[in-house]
Amino acid sequence: MTKITRFEDLNCWQEARILVKEIYKTSSKGKFGKDFGLIDQIRRATVSIMTNIAEGFSRFHRKDSVRFYDFAQSSAAEVQSLLYVAEDLEYIPEEFAEKLREDALHCQRMILSLIKHYNK
Repeated sequence: MTKITRFEDLNCWQEARILVKEIYKTSSKGKFGKDFGLIDQIRRATVSIMTNIAEGFSRFHRKDSVRFYDFAQSSAAEVQSLLYVAEDLEYIPEEFAEKLREDALHCQRMILSLIKHYNK
């Protein structure tokens, strides 16, 4: 197994980065692109996943790292919830909202696995 020396090496960070790109592309189109409040909230939550993983990785103390990873997994849940809003307002089709929620859930599960690893 390769030693992880940078936050960019973490699979959960890589997946979060992909999710950020998808959310930015999706939230800039159609009716979604005109709901500035929802755009701001979902983009901030998605970016928060990435940045909290990076920040947690850079912490010296294990407890601090876990705290930031917990923020990241919570942000992933927030994204999932906000995608229901976008779906319910018919900004994005149900199938695409479900795919994005699955992507966010996948990130969340990966982060939770990282937390479990740190808590061993």
